[in-house]
Amino acid sequence: MPTALAARLLMWGRDQGRSLPWRNPSGAGHRDPYQVWISEIMLQQTQVNTVIPYYERWLARFPTLAALAAAPLDDVLKCWEGLGYYARARNLHRAAQIVVAQHGGQLPTSRAALAGLPGIGRYTAGAILSLAFGQRAAALEGNLKRVLSRVFDVDTPLGQAATEARLWHLSEEMVAALAYDDQAGSLNEALMDLGAAVCLPQNPTCLTCPLMGMCLAQARGVQNARPVRVPRKALPYFDVTCGLIWGEDGRLLIAQRPPHGMLGGLWEFPGGKLEPGESLPECLQREIMEELGIAIEVGAKLTAVEHTYTHLRITLHAFHCRVLHGEPQALGVADWVWARPDELDRYAFPVTDLKVIRALREGDAAARLSSPKFAVETVPWAAQWA
Repeated sequence: MPTALAARLLMWGRDQGRSLPWRNPSGAGHRDPYQVWISEIMLQQTQVNTVIPYYERWLARFPTLAALAAAPLDDVLKCWEGLGYYARARNLHRAAQIVVAQHGGQLPTSRAALAGLPGIGRYTAGAILSLAFGQRAAALEGNLKRVLSRVFDVDTPLGQAATEARLWHLSEEMVAALAYDDQAGSLNEALMDLGAAVCLPQNPTCLTCPLMGMCLAQARGVQNARPVRVPRKALPYFDVTCGLIWGEDGRLLIAQRPPHGMLGGLWEFPGGKLEPGESLPECLQREIMEELGIAIEVGAKLTAVEHTYTHLRITLHAFHCRVLHGEPQALGVADWVWARPDELDRYAFPVTDLKVIRALREGDAAARLSSPKFAVETVPWAAQWA
């Protein structure tokens, strides 16, 4: 069965496969390993249509692995801004530096060496080996898991160790059935494309599937119940505050998050999570003292931004603030800087803070803030402090 499945998929992929900027338009020869690597990292947990403009901007800014390794991390994060899962960008940057230092600037061609680089796991290593180096390597990602779960009617939940092991085994069996090593990349992409275009998460179009008649789940009428998923738990919810802390010269105080952990290395309007018994202004005053060592007065609320991460939901409450006393210190942040509103675009911010910036610029104060003659006294919300 694996041989017949692979043959149908290869034929379908040649005729129906997607045309994407990181694929070789001519279909001949192997691809640039750097470009394969970048595209595969960007595609992790991100849809293709979202990735394409980021991929194109990335290559314009960092056309080679050496260019990426030599770039400041701030530039890398800025280019990634808005794509989410920022550890991917940090890992790309660090891995590029390791490749330059230890592998002569060329991505290694062995699975063990690839797996030793930050951010490259079993799937990404298999994708690079098969797509860039023409090796007989399996690659198991979300689309492949869905296709294989239906074709072989895998009735155990995704995420369980036994299920993952079985799916990897099935994928490797199909790759092993190929006539030539360099067909593995085409097979992996055909499976990805089939999952994206035909074997959809909801209501797959089975009548147009090249594997019609070979798919056990479809034959048994359970295709909509595969793959089996464990019900998601409700995400925890938090109220979070941030302060647009204004200096007397019209600049804003922004802080850089520590380099590791959630949103590591990004800049933000400082603040933090509401604790039980606190009001939002009290929360903001406490967080600013803990992170920057300054006392602030909290003024008018600018906006509230709702956002869902993979593991939590938040509402970010943004307030105008001013310093009462103290000088900023990097107590709970990696760095801080005073920046004019029209300088904020130089820094990489999380999507929540980008929405705060948008609200700031769309407000009545935006025109005044862009003026070289800006003074705090000219802004309507500052009248309460006059």
